[in-house]
Amino acid sequence: MIVNAEGQILGRLATFVAKQALLGNEIIVVNAEKAIVSGKRKSVFREKMKKLEIKNLGNPRKGPFHQKRPDRFVRRTIRGMLPWKRPRGREAFKRIQVYIGIPREEIKKKHGIEIEKAKIWELKEIKKDMENYVTVSDICKFMGGKW
Repeated sequence: MIVNAEGQILGRLATFVAKQALLGNEIIVVNAEKAIVSGKRKSVFREKMKKLEIKNLGNPRKGPFHQKRPDRFVRRTIRGMLPWKRPRGREAFKRIQVYIGIPREEIKKKHGIEIEKAKIWELKEIKKDMENYVTVSDICKFMGGKW
């Protein structure tokens, strides 16, 4: 199952993908950088900066680790919707792949799916018109991500 994240609210997208993965479906999310987070730009950035300030001063190698690439950012959000501490949650997480843009060659090589022939889910039923939103790529650039 290929899901297009362009214009989708990140939380709604993450719950849909998590449910499908728990049902046993292989999920490929494309255009992760174009997913949106609802809220005013300043408040969303302020919230993310507060999270960046949280550090383990005793040993920085132990985390917390903040994702600064859009594909990893979206994947981490999806992980938050899964029962991660149980084996079925971890197995479901392994069935999820997230990509920046639509890498046709990589998807064909890894999954054996041709994008032109495959059905790409647009998820219009969970889409919502938003006035105030920020894209995932803007959040990641603000946090210092380079990809």
